Amino acid sequence: MEYELITPLSREEILKLKVGDTVYVTGEIFTARDEAHAKALEWMDEGKELPFSFDRGVVYHCGPLVKKNGEWKVVSAGPTTSARMNPFTPKILEKVECMAIIGKGGMSDEVVNAMRGKAVYLAFTGGAGALAAQSIKRVKGVVWEDLGMPEAVWLFEVERFGPCIVAIDAHGNSLYRR
Repeated sequence: MEYELITPLSREEILKLKVGDTVYVTGEIFTARDEAHAKALEWMDEGKELPFSFDRGVVYHCGPLVKKNGEWKVVSAGPTTSARMNPFTPKILEKVECMAIIGKGGMSDEVVNAMRGKAVYLAFTGGAGALAAQSIKRVKGVVWEDLGMPEAVWLFEVERFGPCIVAIDAHGNSLYRR
């Protein structure tokens, strides 16, 4: 099946997705890699409000190439290896109603189990950063720019970002286990 997810997400939308479905995302997504995940968890543990939301949101495991010519423009936004976020993701999932993760390469069994009933993992093709950039209509902002371009959190407005494949669904099914 083919779906278009529009942010903010609902748990019902997440639960209807099955491994192998094709998904496009429209709305707001944000990037986060290792350092951003660590900092986000630190803020959550300290009770600070994040300037973006994992809850009902879409996090893209990506370190984009962005240039500024008056305003920010995304040149390339290919996925990074999601397994690097394995240590952080179960703790983040404890704090959300639902969410989607976009990345490449899959995630650990611990993450798959933590996703049950609330999250999906959408695989996006590695090496397709220029294709991804075409779906990014504008950069809405950047958070934690002091972490450097690839590690900062970039807030994007996207239109039909994809195609992504549901590689791990909210029911514990994973293409990576087959």
